[in-house]
Amino acid sequence: MPVSDQALRQRPTRARLAVLALVTAATVLNYLDRSVMSVAAKPMSGELHLSPAMLGIIFSAFSWTYAAAQIPGGLLLDRLGTRITYACSLTLWSAFTLLHGFAGSIGTLIGLRFGLGLAEAPCYPCNSRILASWFPQGERARATGVYSIGQYFGLAFLSPLLFWIVGNWGWRSLFLLVGGIGIAFGLAWYGVYRDPLNSTRVNQAELAHIAAGGGLNAKPAPPFSWGRMLRLLGKRQILGASLGQFCSNSALVFLITWFPTYLSTERHLDFIKSGFYVALPYVAASAGVLSGGLVSDWLVRRTGSASIGRKGPVVAGLLLISTILSLGFIRDNNVLIAVMSVAAFGQGICNLGWTLISDVAPEGEIGLTSGLFNLCTNIAGIVTPMVIGFVVQASGSFHGALAYIGTVALLGVASYLFIIGDVHRLPAEG
Repeated sequence: MPVSDQALRQRPTRARLAVLALVTAATVLNYLDRSVMSVAAKPMSGELHLSPAMLGIIFSAFSWTYAAAQIPGGLLLDRLGTRITYACSLTLWSAFTLLHGFAGSIGTLIGLRFGLGLAEAPCYPCNSRILASWFPQGERARATGVYSIGQYFGLAFLSPLLFWIVGNWGWRSLFLLVGGIGIAFGLAWYGVYRDPLNSTRVNQAELAHIAAGGGLNAKPAPPFSWGRMLRLLGKRQILGASLGQFCSNSALVFLITWFPTYLSTERHLDFIKSGFYVALPYVAASAGVLSGGLVSDWLVRRTGSASIGRKGPVVAGLLLISTILSLGFIRDNNVLIAVMSVAAFGQGICNLGWTLISDVAPEGEIGLTSGLFNLCTNIAGIVTPMVIGFVVQASGSFHGALAYIGTVALLGVASYLFIIGDVHRLPAEG
């Protein structure tokens, strides 16, 4: 995009910050909707007579359709654009959340988790495209860090309130409240969001600033083919990042599904008190997201190397996650929460995987690349809840489940060190 004399004379607007606030709010709702079941799990299990293995299957059901719909969701994004795709996704997933409040059987719950996963699938590909369009490369890691706080914000700062709502009004009220808020926000998104070239809130100077850093990518996506998808997955950067994100996502899945149950059953914390203990690792994860983005962008500027700036912090984060291996040997609950907070801090840093994938995705293929990336990483959402559920039912303890999470994190370290290689924009097909 050529820089005009007018753009050089103007003071740039900061419309991209308002867009980032909008994306952050959407991400808060995204993770709140998928994770409130962890708050409701204990009373819901008692009312519907759910065994640990069955609860693990229900937790996992969300990710079956969420993972399967990543490629279609990315293609839908490439065809319909961000505004329509995100508004429809928000409204639909919130409606499925609301309907959880009327569930009366295992089959209904599994069906609603299927619907929730299907509707949420385009969210992160949309986020990736918004950042690639609205932010220059030197600001993307920080922007990713800000919106990624939404993954943890709902449970970090609202956990005591969420547990109080369940304790006083019942688990069904939680789904009705959160779902209703999301439907309203989905309608508001459609009315407010615009891509940068269609926005009335951005001036030429800000557009020039974004374009100088590689934003405003408006190249149309090529037609879908399985060969195109396999070509992307065959790139070591995409394959390695996807495997690494699977490993870090396993810890996140434990946090947003089984962790409250772990505290209230194996660690014998009462239900309301669990809400306060649950909040601390999420606060730490939020700090990890922010600090990871700041450190990553600083390293890129200081070294001139996207490989050092993007990969180094994630390796450190995965090593911190592996401290979960020690939880089975800790008896003091305060020490346990401290160690879990360290691991959660590391998991927050690992959200830089989304910045890395934005940096390497071929021009015009961000939607499909992000969908493929999220498909691979969210296999953890299928595997992890079921592994934990069956291990707990078979052994009567979470020890084996915690060992699984910590070991997988070390596998992620190996992926970043030996598979990804150099971080750079991959060439588009043809």
